[in-house]
Amino acid sequence: HFFQGQALRLYTPLELSFSASKLRNMDALSKSDPMLVVYTKMDGRLEEIGRTEVILNSLEPLWITKAMINYQFEIVQPLVFRIYDVDTKYHNTPLKTLNLAQQDFLGEAFCNLSEIVTKFNHSLTLNLRNGSGHALQGTVTVHAEETASSRMAVDMQFHCLNLDNKDTFSKSDPFLRVSRLSESAVAIPICKTEVIKNNLNPVWRPITLTSQQYSSKDDPLLVECFDFDASGNHELIGSLQTTIAQLENLYNSKAGANFYSHKGQKKLKGQLFLDKFQEKVQHTFLDYISSGFELNFMVAVDFTASNGDPRVPQSLHYIDPSGRPNSYQQAILGVSEVLQFYDNDRRFPAWGFGAKIPRGSVSHCFNLNASTNDCEVVGVEGIMSAYSSTLYSVSLAGPTLFGPVISKAAEIASHSVQYGNNKYFVLLIITVCNIYPHVTSVQKFYPSIVVCRMELSPTSKKQKILL
Repeated sequence: HFFQGQALRLYTPLELSFSASKLRNMDALSKSDPMLVVYTKMDGRLEEIGRTEVILNSLEPLWITKAMINYQFEIVQPLVFRIYDVDTKYHNTPLKTLNLAQQDFLGEAFCNLSEIVTKFNHSLTLNLRNGSGHALQGTVTVHAEETASSRMAVDMQFHCLNLDNKDTFSKSDPFLRVSRLSESAVAIPICKTEVIKNNLNPVWRPITLTSQQYSSKDDPLLVECFDFDASGNHELIGSLQTTIAQLENLYNSKAGANFYSHKGQKKLKGQLFLDKFQEKVQHTFLDYISSGFELNFMVAVDFTASNGDPRVPQSLHYIDPSGRPNSYQQAILGVSEVLQFYDNDRRFPAWGFGAKIPRGSVSHCFNLNASTNDCEVVGVEGIMSAYSSTLYSVSLAGPTLFGPVISKAAEIASHSVQYGNNKYFVLLIITVCNIYPHVTSVQKFYPSIVVCRMELSPTSKKQKILL
């Protein structure tokens, strides 16, 4: 729990709003009474995440009820929207118990959540289709908006006075741990300070708690002060139960809060003070996307002989006649399907390395599309097609050298910065890795992914490659 609390946000809560236009009329004497149901697709199964209210007599419904979903950048999140005309006799039936099979189907639409959030206004309009995929009359529009609470955070800086000394020949080495108390009173650690050596009046560096960590300003928190021990057996100096709201009052009053012994049995002389309490709005990944920031995806594939002969099933480059993707194809699909929607033109630089190219020598950076002038391919399908074609046109060789590919990618990133473009470059290198280097008789190889982020210093213009 602690490491999850310390990590960067893993998701952003979103609120989905819905409207529809030009729906089919399924009623004889009035208009349809539409309701929308939204699903997410998990492992090929549809999981319902929300239903709107029923709008009476409308072919242009604007629903009030929202659906909540956690947006996760690193995965593909397929969504399905289905619209039904609810029969009059079911209008008093609770929505959650409504049997959809008994309602008239007006159409459905599909998209990935990333397709919505990458739109400038976070709105996407989709054409309705029937269950067989054929076009139907009408459209549905989905709008995504971050929930206000998900963006709030609090910066705090603590110091203590007169802590109890737990050491014999020196002073305590105190640090603070902040935990959220669950309904069952279980303490879930969400943050901790650094350790201050040999000090009973420590001043720690500021910490930040997000609203996702503390939930509500009135939800209980547990602040514990420990004497650090390298063995991991940290000794409790004192603790106190509080809330974010009470900590704010503590800061405003400039007063101190006393620690208590284990389980609050005894009030201690040691006190906790706040030197800083500042609420702020955290800018999220979606803020960058909305402001025009674009991700540019590049891929490089290892064609060295260490992958094995592509003609035999044991090779990582083996193309299975059954159509099952090999390890390289799985890696390409897994990453590119996530990133493709953040690259507006869907044109991806794609290279190979470590192979002897036709009518040439061994190359450590060649265009995957066999073109001499342009390294880009169109869409994920373009990467997959170029990869398959290259397998039959090159001879696997070696050694494994990343340098030329990284230099080429950094050159492209440099040109973009020179023109003032708001772009973030991701280079995916897929390469073979021997995970049992000490085994010489039977070596097992698996594909590895190396992701490079190209950055340029705005002052020195020097490239920085982060692996």
